[in-house]
Amino acid sequence: MKLIICGAGQVGWQIAKHLSSENNDITVIDKDSELVRRLTNSLDVAGVTGLASHPHILERAGAKDADMIIAVTLSDEVNMVVCQVAHSVFSIPRKIARVREQSYLAVDYSDLYRAEHMPVDFIISPEKEVASVAIKRLQVPSAFETESFLDGSAQLLGLKLAEDCAVLETPLRQLSELFSTLQAIVVGIRRNRQLFIPKPEDQLFANDEIYIFCSEQDTLRIFEIFGKTANSGERIIIIGGGNVGLEVATQLEKRFSNFHVKIIEKKRLRAERIADKLEKTVVLNGDGLDLDVLEEANIDKVDAVLALTDDDKTNMLSCTRAKEAGCSITISLVNDPSLTSLLAPMGVNGFISPRTTTVSSILQHIRHGLVKSVYSIGDAEAEVIEAQVLGTSSMVGQIVRDIKWPKDSILGAIRVNGSTLIPKGDTKLQEGALITIFALSKDIPEIESMLQVGMDFF
Repeated sequence: MKLIICGAGQVGWQIAKHLSSENNDITVIDKDSELVRRLTNSLDVAGVTGLASHPHILERAGAKDADMIIAVTLSDEVNMVVCQVAHSVFSIPRKIARVREQSYLAVDYSDLYRAEHMPVDFIISPEKEVASVAIKRLQVPSAFETESFLDGSAQLLGLKLAEDCAVLETPLRQLSELFSTLQAIVVGIRRNRQLFIPKPEDQLFANDEIYIFCSEQDTLRIFEIFGKTANSGERIIIIGGGNVGLEVATQLEKRFSNFHVKIIEKKRLRAERIADKLEKTVVLNGDGLDLDVLEEANIDKVDAVLALTDDDKTNMLSCTRAKEAGCSITISLVNDPSLTSLLAPMGVNGFISPRTTTVSSILQHIRHGLVKSVYSIGDAEAEVIEAQVLGTSSMVGQIVRDIKWPKDSILGAIRVNGSTLIPKGDTKLQEGALITIFALSKDIPEIESMLQVGMDFF
């Protein structure tokens, strides 16, 4: 596939990193020559320096025969114009744009993105995506990562194992025997910052970060087995009333009646504006790092704190201060992946990466086969792919143990005929089944080829 990525920032870089090793022809455009130089020196991609919305720049990048264009520059307007030019001048069939300004996304203006107006095939809104992830984290605060698959019937949980975990040093095969009715499987282990796909004889150790696929109804048992609390927090403090904080509070008001939310916003004018937009949320004007402000918000009585400002260090320090003041669960928004290793020593329970979230949303529109969703793990370490098994796939009719899976991949869950199950070795894959596959990045191309179907499905 020939792709053009407009924008060599964090998101553009990450997309290029995911796709550059998969036999894709990738060209990255950015007006910053230094960013382009760094990216082309680090990855197997071509680079063009210039403004991506200019037709002659797109032509230099190979727009005449490109299959897809992904516009993730820092400007919404540039991203939309890029898609317009790509459509009108070069007839690029698939166009993805990142749009952050919420006024562009209002339901009243949804006609804006019709083909005859602004031809954008897929709109990615980081604020909405991050807000959705934040709410999921609040529902399972003991997990450092969580995502739903297979129409909500299966969950991927990320759990960090404490020293008092009851199942430490137990082979995974034995765990399966001890909890034979449990619909769950450990699909990934990160140990000493290295992620790997475990084998049945592998054991779990303290401080391991594990990824588990389980059926939705077995989530509570998973938390019990691994010594975690499954209670969702109902009393919430959001630090930062920007677009993300406002979106989280808005969604909590709309979807849940049991949540009691307070927002701490430093800028007075912004605090007044969001207070006018929210009906049940209490808005406090103050600094989330100020202990007096936290005490005014009754920090010692809340269940969880979400730090969602646009500054990583403020978020991390706010979580630490909240912990010291008596809050048990803290979750920080972190844009810089190099800072995530500092969170655990600081006592921060979990984090949300806007970059990873945005990349996951974009990848699901790129992957081959009938892919329903893609979830990116870590710093382009792995992916979870949810896809439908079509009749053209070589997997149809085979039992799981006979399928030649790539070395660093594992089948997580299957949904067929309305039922969800964690596969065993003798489970047969049927045409039409929905499956989830957890795979390290290097094995993604092989997974794609196993799912590959004709171009008429795109």
